[in-house]
Amino acid sequence: MIASVKTIDPALRTSSRSFEERGLRDFLGRPLCDLRISVIDRCNFRCHYCMPQEYSKRYTFLKETEWLSFDEIVRLAHLFAALGVSKIRLTGGEPLLRPRLPELIKELKRIPGIKDLAMTTNGSLVSEYAKALKEAGLDRITISLDTLDAALFRRMSGGNGRLEDVLEGIRRAEEADFDCIKINVVLQKSGNDHQILDLVRYFKGGKSILRFIEYMDVGNCNRWNIKDVVPSAEVVKTIHEHFPIKPAKSNYFGEVASRYQFLDGSGEVGFIPSVTQPFCRTCTRARLSTDGRMYMCLFSAEGVNLRAALRGGASDKNLLAIIQKTWQDRADRYSEQRAQLGTPSQFLPKVEMFQIGG
Repeated sequence: MIASVKTIDPALRTSSRSFEERGLRDFLGRPLCDLRISVIDRCNFRCHYCMPQEYSKRYTFLKETEWLSFDEIVRLAHLFAALGVSKIRLTGGEPLLRPRLPELIKELKRIPGIKDLAMTTNGSLVSEYAKALKEAGLDRITISLDTLDAALFRRMSGGNGRLEDVLEGIRRAEEADFDCIKINVVLQKSGNDHQILDLVRYFKGGKSILRFIEYMDVGNCNRWNIKDVVPSAEVVKTIHEHFPIKPAKSNYFGEVASRYQFLDGSGEVGFIPSVTQPFCRTCTRARLSTDGRMYMCLFSAEGVNLRAALRGGASDKNLLAIIQKTWQDRADRYSEQRAQLGTPSQFLPKVEMFQIGG
C-alpha cells in the first residue's frame, strides 16, 4: 500500500491560489495545465519509432530504486496541482508494466484540483487491467494502434506484439465505460499509410475515437526523416473523399488534435499535425520522467532533477519554488524551430520518448 501522503502546507495552498488566479505562465505566456508522468521506462514492445530493438540492447534501463516511488509521485502531483495543473496523464514506457498501478491512480484521483486523469498505453495488457483501472478512478485511456494488419503490427512492434491482444484490450476498455477512449495511429509513408481507410472503417461509429499522428523526431534512435512524414492535410483529404468530414471546434485551449466530425453523425476523427503545423505556442504540458526529472518539452535534452531535491530533504516550499521557476523560464518551441530550419539535426541529443512518454 502507498504510505499516507500529507497534503501540502495550507499556507502554501493559499499562496498557490494566487498562481492559479494570475495563471502561472512560462516565458512565452503559456499556462501550466497538464502534467505527464512516466511511471516506468520499460516496454514490452520494440516499436522502431520509439524503442527500436537494436537501441534497447544498448540502453541500461533504470533500477527500481531509481524510479520515483508512488509516494514521491503523489507528493509532486499535489505540488503541481497547487500551481494550476488540473490534468494528469500516466505514460511510460508501457505504464501497465509498473506493479500496482491502480494504487497510484487511486491516490492521484484524490488530489484536490485534478479534474482529469488519463493514461497512454500500447494496449497489450489493457484487457487484464481495464476494470481495475476504471474502478481506481482513471477517467480516460489512450491506446496506440498503428495497423489492423496482424503481420504488419508484429513487425512494427519489433516482433513482440499481437494485434489480437490490443483489439481485445480496446474491447475491454469500452466495456469498462471510460469517459473517453482514443486510438492513436502514428503514420509513416510507405509503412502503414495504406491502412488509413481500414482503420476509419473499423472505428467509425464506435465508442473509440481515432487520431492520426504525424511521425515525429522524438529521441535519437528512430532514424527519423521528414520524407517519412504523412502530412495530416493529406490524411484529412483521403478520409474526406470516402467519409465526408468537417472541422469541429476545439474543446479547450492547448488541445493538440484538430478534430473533425463525420457528416453522417457517426462520431469524430482527430489529427495531430505536430510536424507540418506545430502547436508549440499553445503547449501547456510539463513532463516528469521515471527518474524524477522535469522536462519542459517532448524534445528536451535536459531535465530538472526533482528526485534529487525530494530525496535530499527539500520542503514543499522549496519544491514549489523549483517547479515554478522552471516553468516560468521555459521558452521551448522545438517543432516551430524545426519547421523554420527544415532539419532536426541542430537540436540533438534529445530525451528518448520511452523515458518521458508521448
